[in-house]
Order: sequence, then structure tokens, then C-alpha cells
Amino acid sequence: QVQLVESGGGLVQPGGSLSLSCIVSGNIVSISTMGWYRQAPGKQREYVAVIYSSGITRYADSVKSRFTISRDNGKQTVCLQMSSLKPEDTAVYYCNAFVQVDSRYSATAYWGQGTQVTVSS
Repeated sequence: QVQLVESGGGLVQPGGSLSLSCIVSGNIVSISTMGWYRQAPGKQREYVAVIYSSGITRYADSVKSRFTISRDNGKQTVCLQMSSLKPEDTAVYYCNAFVQVDSRYSATAYWGQGTQVTVSS
């Protein structure tokens, strides 16, 4: 069983910063791509940022230069440092990871339960 547990959400004023963390645990052979997605009220879940096992990162245009994704392979964690936050960044943020639990099979996508980020004055 694989679990992804996010932490670090909360309320922040516009222009402020917040950091999210996600720890992956369970019977893990390897973790490849890790990422963050978000879902605002009344909207579909959208991609925010991903980081590949090589360390290469990709960002949605809406967060580029404001958010930074990083990972610690030894600790099986992925973090999202958010700065210059805007009200439109308000959403539930979900952690995602492609995890291989058996060397005979390819990796499968797993999701965290989500953490609320609210940007408001």
C-alpha cells in the first residue's frame, strides 16, 4: 500500500509565501515523476508543476517564476515552494507520484488527499 501525505497548506495574504510538502510511504521499489496539481472550486484539477527522476522540472505558465518544485529521493518527498501568491492560486493542492511497487510491473500514479491553500486578505 502506498500513501502520499501532504502538509503545509493554510491561509496566506496576497504576495505572501507558503511551502507544501508531500511524503510518500509504503512498499516502494522506485518513484519516478512527482508533481503537484490543484483544483479550485468549480474548476477541473489542473497541473501545477512536475519534477522527473532526473531532476528536470516543468511548470504551468500561471506559476512559472513564482513556484519552485523540489524532491528529496532519500526521504521520498516532494516540495512546492510558493511565493508571490495571488488570490487565483486558492485551491486544494494535490501531490502526485508515479510509484513502482513491484519490479515486474511499471509504475502507477498515486495521489494524496489534498491540502487547502487560501490566498486572501
